[in-house]
Amino acid sequence: MGKTKELSKDVRDKIVDLHKAGMGYKTIGKQLGEKETTVGAIIRKWKKHKMTINRPRSGAPRKISPRGVSMIMRKVKHQPRTTQEELVNDLKAAGTTVTMKIIGNTLCRNGLKSCSARKVPLLKKAHVQARLKFANEHLNDSEKAWEKSLGKDMDG
Repeated sequence: MGKTKELSKDVRDKIVDLHKAGMGYKTIGKQLGEKETTVGAIIRKWKKHKMTINRPRSGAPRKISPRGVSMIMRKVKHQPRTTQEELVNDLKAAGTTVTMKIIGNTLCRNGLKSCSARKVPLLKKAHVQARLKFANEHLNDSEKAWEKSLGKDMDG
């Protein structure tokens, strides 16, 4: 089913007023440029609930408040290595009990779809030092020495 636009409160009130004046669904629809079924639905809703405003839709309320969501997003943007488990613990400390699935859904809703915590950098200081030492030792080696150490068939 495709998305539909909701009529403004003014249009809905006008439909109800015309209905009270004794006009039929078809004539109201033609006059306001709306479909007959739409007019009928609005009038039925008005007869049942005596109001034309949108009623709250079904569905569970959000577990995490907007403030909590902004806290999560701030932390993840500043510290990309933050895990969902750490975020759950942070929210628990703030007084909200949530699961890692809820955290994942919240991140997804806020544009961090299919993200995982950034891994530890591959090169540690010891690795960098070892590479620098090797490079400095072999700085003045000839091309022949490099071919010998790398192997001749590395070109393809």
